[in-house]
Amino acid sequence: MAGMFVQQPQEPILVTIIEEPVRETTVVDVLIGAIGLTGALLLAAVLLGAVFGGLFILYRQYSARRAPYDGRPGADVPHIT
Repeated sequence: MAGMFVQQPQEPILVTIIEEPVRETTVVDVLIGAIGLTGALLLAAVLLGAVFGGLFILYRQYSARRAPYDGRPGADVPHIT
């Protein structure tokens, strides 16, 4: 019975890890990414400028309508150019 508990020698298990090849980043990839980021920032700036410009014009028209006429020529007309 004592011989049943003796372990048999095992051969080592070898595992070979094969990594996927990494794609190189080229100058063209960097330029395309930079141009894309610049375009996104430019688009955001144009949209925000249009929104704030429209709000400013609406505010000026609203405040011009609420202000009492003070007798100056053109005082009741918002001068937006």
